[in-house]
Amino acid sequence: MLELKNINFERNGHKILNNINLKFENNKFIIITGPNGSGKSTLAKIIMGIEKPDSGAVIFNEQDITNLGIDERANLGISFAFQTPVRFKGITVYDLLNLSLHHEIDRKKACNILLQTGLCARNYLDREVNSSLSGGELKRIEIASVLARKPKLCIFDEPEAGIDLWSFQNLIEVFTNLKNNTKNITIIISHQERILNIADEIIMLEDGKVKLIGDTKAALDNIMPGRKCCKGVLTNEQCGE
Repeated sequence: MLELKNINFERNGHKILNNINLKFENNKFIIITGPNGSGKSTLAKIIMGIEKPDSGAVIFNEQDITNLGIDERANLGISFAFQTPVRFKGITVYDLLNLSLHHEIDRKKACNILLQTGLCARNYLDREVNSSLSGGELKRIEIASVLARKPKLCIFDEPEAGIDLWSFQNLIEVFTNLKNNTKNITIIISHQERILNIADEIIMLEDGKVKLIGDTKAALDNIMPGRKCCKGVLTNEQCGE
């Protein structure tokens, strides 16, 4: 379990997070959404230790990790995928998977890890993690490097950013498989309705505060009351809901 207690964060005199209290249960696929500037990415970075809260506590599996660094949190089983994946000149995909695991794995195991993200391993293992790869390819390779560690908590910051429609469809399939086949806590920062639709729980932030917490249907009814239905964009009344 992950618990955030009274988290506050201010930058340049601006209150970005205001007394955030949240619990994330094991075996849950959770989406954090909200308008731009609502504090979503900052909250994700505080969980990973990239940012430190001005006050409050981060509790992971009953351990206070508020003052632990990124490496220490990674050793506890917390992994983070950035909105824009990092490129590594001279490092192949196979090298990256080995670095992620901190030890060398055989190529068969590396292939199996890549297959989880829908990539044909023989086409990617020996390619450099650089600008020759598309945004969607880089995103899936980063997800593979996260999954390789078999983390207890995965955090993905706006994974849909900068990828094309085809790659986005593949991304939905990757996350659907992740939800169905892993037992960890998965937290995704996103405003994409198709990603929100596969959540167990949706948390909405607004102006640095928790505005809404609910299961997928209840949350979407509040966030998108005129969302698409079976015959187009209908109101809840027209849908009979």
